[in-house]
Amino acid sequence: MKNILVVVGSGRKNGNTEQLADSFIKGAEEAGHHVKKVFLGNKKINGCIGCNACRYGKPCIQKDDFNEMIPDIKNCDLLVFASPLFFWTISAKIKAFIERFYCIAEEDPNPPLGRYEKYPVKDCALLMTSADNFFWTFEQAASYYQFTLVNYIGFKDKGMVLAGGCGNTNGKPKIKETGHLLRAYEFGKRIYE
Repeated sequence: MKNILVVVGSGRKNGNTEQLADSFIKGAEEAGHHVKKVFLGNKKINGCIGCNACRYGKPCIQKDDFNEMIPDIKNCDLLVFASPLFFWTISAKIKAFIERFYCIAEEDPNPPLGRYEKYPVKDCALLMTSADNFFWTFEQAASYYQFTLVNYIGFKDKGMVLAGGCGNTNGKPKIKETGHLLRAYEFGKRIYE
């Protein structure tokens, strides 16, 4: 059994992205994993301000909801990022959440690949939704995920569900009209097979 933290970076309750995350969660829980979901839409999480006050074991000076989430981040085995596609990349809420990982970094005397610090070793996965469904729709978001979380931070990629064609931009979720919810459920159920 693994501890899984699902971070939903959408502003809409029960929208396409949260429905995708909930399907993943259902599969993961049925497989015996413990899952906690955090909905960033009702959290205040600022982006990093680059002050460096938090370097190597010191807390972030910003007093917002990210600080209460640090124990969940440190205790989970898998971090799942669920985001709608906004301006061809992840949502600002997810981006701010990732930026704040800076305050949980530790000093690394021999950093690989140009890193200046080391992060807790975690698995990660990406769930994304989009109205568009072109062959290039998720290219920038998937690249950011791969570069930032896998290549730089050093998390281990467990995969992605990129759910395009979930309706238009009028805000009405249409993911139930696609096969993406089943894909996310199966992904969650088999994430650690």
